[in-house]
Amino acid sequence: MTKIKKGPFWAKVCGHKQTGRTFYKLSLELTGDGAKSFSKTIPGQFVQIDLSTIALPPIETIPDEFAQQSRRGLLLRRPFSFCDVTTKKEKTIAEILYCVVGPASLRMTTLKNGDRVNIIGPLGNGFTMPKGKKAALLVSGGMGCPPLLHLLNLIKRDYPAIAAYVFIGAKSKADLPCPEVAKEYSGKKKEPVMLLSTEDGSAGTKGLVTELLENWLDKSGYAAKDIIIYSCGPEAMLSRVAGISKERKIDCQISMERMMACGIGVCQSCAIECRLPDSRNTIYKLCCKDGPIFDAKEIIFSE
Repeated sequence: MTKIKKGPFWAKVCGHKQTGRTFYKLSLELTGDGAKSFSKTIPGQFVQIDLSTIALPPIETIPDEFAQQSRRGLLLRRPFSFCDVTTKKEKTIAEILYCVVGPASLRMTTLKNGDRVNIIGPLGNGFTMPKGKKAALLVSGGMGCPPLLHLLNLIKRDYPAIAAYVFIGAKSKADLPCPEVAKEYSGKKKEPVMLLSTEDGSAGTKGLVTELLENWLDKSGYAAKDIIIYSCGPEAMLSRVAGISKERKIDCQISMERMMACGIGVCQSCAIECRLPDSRNTIYKLCCKDGPIFDAKEIIFSE
């Protein structure tokens, strides 16, 4: 088997737009070896981006909460998952949906078409589709939707016989990351069903996305063995999704998040405690190398 090169590669910005209050979609174009490597990307994998040389936005536009920390230098690359990756002829386009949460992502907002960024990837493992499934439930909370949108595109393309149901949760309508998840819709012509919940009720059903998931499962009519759940979002939500899948004996894969200094398993900074099969003992796995996708049954969530 040919080993896929991980870079570093130079990628050119070929699209960048604001999609929400603090959300942006960045499109990166790769050619040559970078295009070949990223054409093999599996939903759930991620990329490490060097943002140390990217300029800050004008000082008067920097939000007060970032004013002090934005002046710090950026020593480490930052990890981002993909919301889609497409290849056509000699080029691969990697799309990243991100939220401005600190000095690194704040700098990203200044990128414009033609700018170049240095990246490493694709890194980590991705989601898998076990045989025999009839329904895939994609459960997202907060900023957890990018890898699930990527997975949704793969399911629609490679698994047309599997029904896809997308559960999106946010605090409010203003906290939804992009227009395509801002409304509910029922699947037509084999399109997926989109179900939405917000904690304040400003969009979709009022409540938590995990409550929306449980209500749907109560009425779905699918046997547990025919369903698989994929989830990404805040850890408290992931813990509850894992609990639901365990209670109902449903297969579940979870995308975990940790601070990743290197992204390749060298620094050991992204450890996650996991159960050993058929044992009370535990081990630590690395989110960047062993993950970020894990079987929900093996993760030990902090209370």
